[in-house]
Amino acid sequence: MGMTLAEKILSEHAGKEVRAGEIAVVKVDLAYTQDGTGPLAARKIQEMGFEKVYNPQKTIFFFDHASPSPRFELSNDHFFLRDFANKTGIQISDIGFGISHQVVAEKWVRPADVVVGADSHTCTGGALGAFATGVGSTDAAVAIALGKIWFRVPETIQIVVEGRLPAGVYGKDIILHLIGKIGAAGGTYKALEFTGDTIERLEMGGRMTIANMAVEAGAKVGLFPSDEVTREWLNRMERPQDFKRMPQDKNANYEKTVRIDATKLKPTIACPHQVDNTKTIDEIGEVKVDQVYLGTSCNGRLEDLHIAAKILKGKTIHPNTRMIVTPGSRLVYREALKDGTMEVFVEAGALVTAAGCGACVGLHEGVLGDGEVCLATQPRNFKGRMGSPKSFIYLGSPAVAAASAIEGKIADPRKYL
Repeated sequence: MGMTLAEKILSEHAGKEVRAGEIAVVKVDLAYTQDGTGPLAARKIQEMGFEKVYNPQKTIFFFDHASPSPRFELSNDHFFLRDFANKTGIQISDIGFGISHQVVAEKWVRPADVVVGADSHTCTGGALGAFATGVGSTDAAVAIALGKIWFRVPETIQIVVEGRLPAGVYGKDIILHLIGKIGAAGGTYKALEFTGDTIERLEMGGRMTIANMAVEAGAKVGLFPSDEVTREWLNRMERPQDFKRMPQDKNANYEKTVRIDATKLKPTIACPHQVDNTKTIDEIGEVKVDQVYLGTSCNGRLEDLHIAAKILKGKTIHPNTRMIVTPGSRLVYREALKDGTMEVFVEAGALVTAAGCGACVGLHEGVLGDGEVCLATQPRNFKGRMGSPKSFIYLGSPAVAAASAIEGKIADPRKYL
């Protein structure tokens, strides 16, 4: 019997064969926290009496959520983390360097790695074929201190996506359709393993968007095979030595299989206040938007900015709508500056911020007021996430974001392509 990708990776790191349902203690290749969860993890390490960490070169504190800090309490947390990192040798990814999940994909995550992060969207690393998952700050502290963690090996749901994506439909629409289909709890503590000819053709940006949002279906991890797309990404990141091919076994034991016909997909929107509350663009009706937010760990990559800029080029943002663009990393920002993408956004009337989480977590740089409506490319639309609990968040692709910014309402991007 073959093995799922989750079973393969966890078996390798446990030093023995493990199967779904078993408890495994596994070695951790990479551990990281962000500035919201990091202080909790660091204090727990101190409470446990550890003065050193297992592998400081593969442990990173990210300053990405409050970047730069909008409140003195958060500034104090930053100071504490910097001091702790200086004493232990832990790496720091500083203000403006970018969102943890994007930066680790650029610099650290390798196929077949075990990656743990004190943030739910750590599962983004599954796009590169890593068992990457979010854990609580205490579990992250143990992984940082000991270099090991325990998991119950998850059962795997196979997601088969086949057919050519229609114009104006992207990875974001695939994952929103899937979550709408199986529900926000439909993959609870499962591994979602993606396959099919659509997935084979999907570029890394689309794969990262899908893996990032696997947790919005409750999944422990969203996994893609390591293939030529993975190799191309690592080459682009100047890390060819990190490539390791990891194909899928055809005779693996899947809990169930979900099939999606890509040719029938349409631009899809998640409506307030749950990610599985989905409608196609044809069903959404007239929804005026006060703010459009492009970026985040979900859709802040260069490919995402290119999609939006192609639609916005030569056009102007609606006078009653503001648009905020937040690249996922400093690298993305630099690339978008060099190729003229940022100029398109600025000329259209958008505000471009430094790389970071910003408005996605409702801390700063785009907080919503009472009754305001935002169309965002972020992964989550829970009540009050972006500020006021009386605001409304709709989720869509970068193409939907660009079209909506132009029209001042949730709009169909297909007319612009």
